[in-house]
Parts: sequence; C-alpha cells; structure tokens
Amino acid sequence: METNDPRQNNPSGRHGQGADKDAPGRLRRLRPRLLTAGAAALALISATAVYASVQSDKAEPAARPDSSISATPTMSGTASPTSASAAATTAAPSTPAVTATPIAAATPFTPAFDAQINTIIAANSRYQVGVAIIDVKDGVAHEYGDKTKFVAASTAKVLAAAGYYNLVETGRASLTARMGSSTSGAQIRQMIQQSNNQSWALILGAVGQKGLTAYAASLGITYDRTLNHLSPAETAKTLSLLYSGQLLNAEHTAQLLSYMQNTNFETLIPAAVPAGITVFHKYGLLFGNLHDASILVHGDKAYAFVVYTLGKDGSDAAARTRVIHELTQATAAGLF
Repeated sequence: METNDPRQNNPSGRHGQGADKDAPGRLRRLRPRLLTAGAAALALISATAVYASVQSDKAEPAARPDSSISATPTMSGTASPTSASAAATTAAPSTPAVTATPIAAATPFTPAFDAQINTIIAANSRYQVGVAIIDVKDGVAHEYGDKTKFVAASTAKVLAAAGYYNLVETGRASLTARMGSSTSGAQIRQMIQQSNNQSWALILGAVGQKGLTAYAASLGITYDRTLNHLSPAETAKTLSLLYSGQLLNAEHTAQLLSYMQNTNFETLIPAAVPAGITVFHKYGLLFGNLHDASILVHGDKAYAFVVYTLGKDGSDAAARTRVIHELTQATAAGLF
C-alpha cells in the first residue's frame, strides 16, 4: 500500500534546500495516485466494518420479546474479523453447548443412621414404636419399626384442620363463620394449640365424616374418622405437604404452622431438640397411645418427623417419653 510518508521518495530523510527542483511537478503527478490509494483504503475499512457487523448478527441473533421463554445460556466462540485477511476467512463453527452433570447431594439416610434408629426401637421392644421421616424436598418416606396404622389420637387434628382450610379455599366455608362460642378460625387454633376436643368435634362436624375421608384420599391417605387410624408415614406425609406449601395456600400454611408452636404439651419432641432447630408439632395422648408428629427445620433443611408409640397404658408414659427423646436426639444429630 502506498503511504504519505515522504521518506518513501527520499530515502535519506533529508529535506535540504534545492534537493529536488522538480518537486512541484512531481507532486502534481503524484496527487491522482494518492487520491486513488486513499479511496481504496476507505473502501477496505468500510467493507471490513460491514463484514464484522454481519458476522455479529449471525453469531448472536436478537432475543425475541417473549417473557414466557427462558433462555438457556450456551458457550460460543465466534470472533469478529479485524482485517482484510480475516474478512476472507470462513468463520469457525460455534463451540457446542456444554451441559453440566449435576452432582447428587449426599443423603443423610445412611446405613449408619438407619441402624441407629432401628437400634433404639429394638432396645424398647416392649412397646410398639413406629417412626417415619420425610425430607420435604423430595417427599420420600423413611420408615422404621412398626409401619402399620395406630390410633392416631390428637395427631389427626392436623388433618382435620387442613380439611376445613380446604373448604375455605374452595369457597365452601369461612374462618369468620360462627362456630360454637366463637368462630371457626378460633376453633382451629384451640384444636391445634390447646388440643381442645370440643373444638375438634365442631371442626369435624363442619367438614363431615365423608368429606374428611374424601379429602384424605385426595392426599393418598386412607382415613376413617370412626376408627381414627393413621400410620406414622401417613401423618408424616400430611406434615410434609403442609410445610412445602402443597397442602394449603401460603396464608393458611403460615397460620396453621404458627398454631403448632408453643402448645400446651411441649415435653415430647420439642424438649429433646437441640438449640437452633425450629419445631412445629402436634402430640397425641390417648390411653396407651403416646405420639408426637413434628416438622424440624434448620436453615434450608426441613423434615417431617413422626413417632408413634403404644404401651400398656399411661403408667409407662414416662418411659416412652424417654424413647421419644432418644429418637429425637438421634434424628436431629443425623439430619442436621
């Protein structure tokens, strides 16, 4: 390419007086060539810029204004040419998208953990003990000991409360409706927080025996109010669905969970949980049945943890309370 550097016509670089007498004429003859060279340079620069713009448009098409479509980022490696030689080169194909292989999180339900829970249950074989634990993130039930149905006692009140909230959410009932000496909302709170049996009877009357059976069936639970039988895993499922927001709307979920704190009987699971773990629970105490059904929460971990026990009568309640404490401590240590 020609340049405007005068040293190309005067290799010495000197500009002495009289060095070139014909300089004016030479300049007139050189001007057309300079103009031609300049025009060519401008054309080349313009062509390169246009090529770069076209390549950029091909490599990265504009996103469509559709908020319902989520873009998946991919890796691409198309470089923009910056010279005439690059403009003549065919663009390299894009690098294929790289899909990361997720690393499975380690489960806390190890053989050692299972063995510890089973050992505690085996050491107390004079009682009928059933344990169910569900990680609310996956909904999988881990069962230990007796997996059959027990008389659920007052732990079934959570299912009854959910049944009534379901009527409210489907427009068939109201929490402000008059019920007994107060409102239905107040009766639910008394039923859960104070384990009031009169409140339970009123809520059951509103939901109806067939209505509650049908509601339980919609959750995959077989329940007959006249028997009041539930397995530890069925109760754990109800609690897992509740905490994960799959049972009720956000407002009713928060309300029901708040009633499951600071209850009138905190001596079972809550008494054995280490500091820093939040507990929501509903106990059950009826003749030889001593149960506690809870949700244990710490950080981003949450588990439905249910212990059902059946003894001879209430005379061994203190001993079974110790069993529940042992199971709670082992569970908390293994899961958190």
